[in-house]
Amino acid sequence: MLSKEKIIIICIFLLMFLGLVLVYRRDSNDGDNLKIYFFNAGKADAIIISKNNKYMMIDTGEEELFGEILNYFRNNNITKLDYLIITHFDKDHVGSAASIISSVEIGEVLQSNVPKDSEYYNNYLMALQSKEITPVTVSGDYELNFDDLEILVNGPEIIYDSNESNNSSLIVSITNGENKFLFMGDSQNARIKDFLNSNTNTYDFLKVPYHGYYLKQLDNLLDSINAKYGVVTCSNSEGCDEEALSVLDNYNVKYYLTRNGGITITSDGDNIKFKQY
Repeated sequence: MLSKEKIIIICIFLLMFLGLVLVYRRDSNDGDNLKIYFFNAGKADAIIISKNNKYMMIDTGEEELFGEILNYFRNNNITKLDYLIITHFDKDHVGSAASIISSVEIGEVLQSNVPKDSEYYNNYLMALQSKEITPVTVSGDYELNFDDLEILVNGPEIIYDSNESNNSSLIVSITNGENKFLFMGDSQNARIKDFLNSNTNTYDFLKVPYHGYYLKQLDNLLDSINAKYGVVTCSNSEGCDEEALSVLDNYNVKYYLTRNGGITITSDGDNIKFKQY
């Protein structure tokens, strides 16, 4: 039989052990890590990036996605976007921008250098005006101050003759410790080629350009950046060309398709984990 004193000591040690377990779980919470969420937005881009209660959004999907985005904001207590990045002004990237700008506080808006004559673009401009926000049109490299992440937004310094809207895409790179992420927007061949001419980095992750439609420069991009993982934003009927997916397979890229569900990526600076819903 254990004495009363020994039982008390054992209980104290058990409580201390449980306390350490709880602390470990709290410290391993996603809030301390980089978190990237891809909406299942069809052939459209809508991406939320967060770390330590700071939030950034890259593109906003089409207008019909706004209800789902708003629910995500509410469920995650997001009342401010520190940065909103509009890679270019096609409706599948700027469609919900006006509603988002009107619904939450916005720190800074970064945009592409090629305007577009459309109701989505006009609504975006009116929403900015109503909030008295002056967007930054990015040309060349633009660094962001976002927690301890290294974030570089690259805008084209020219206007391309072919596919000018897609090739005006802002390219975003994020470094979290040893983990590096690259988001190519809808960059097509000319833009990718110019990016590769100045890029010397490798990346763990690639947001595959232009919804997984096949591009001649995709081989060169993958050969240069040496990505291990990728996400393709596509629907059941648009994007995700078999030829493009075969290129990803050839380079041993483990890829996820948003048409199969929303995707959460977490990075602790050393390891990258994926979860698809």
